[in-house]
Amino acid sequence: MTELETLFTYRLQEAEETLADAVQMLDGNCSPRSIVNRAYYAMFYAVLALFIRFETVHRTAKHSGIIGIFNKEFIHTGKIEVRFSKMLNKVFEARLEGDYKGFVELTHDHAQDAVEKAREFVSAIKELIAAP
Repeated sequence: MTELETLFTYRLQEAEETLADAVQMLDGNCSPRSIVNRAYYAMFYAVLALFIRFETVHRTAKHSGIIGIFNKEFIHTGKIEVRFSKMLNKVFEARLEGDYKGFVELTHDHAQDAVEKAREFVSAIKELIAAP
């Protein structure tokens, strides 16, 4: 296995494990802030796996930059539906609010919505990755 294949496998596994963590945290009534964080990172890791699979050049580690490249290379080209960009952006914004803004109260509904979006998003990315 090449170094790139190893990294691809790692990123995809990271997405799946982080999504499973978010689900488990939701089921365990953990902090909505933490659940939203894990849901977003599951989506983010799936995007990184997608970039590796399709050899998408990305010279940024900034999340907004990665999302921009995802939109340019996969949404605007029609490889994946626009609604997935909206999902990613919505959960990203919720994560930013929860992680960085003071006095923000994320609710159980926010957490549940983020996990549902992450499930659908990761599943769609895995389908795209598996396509010939």
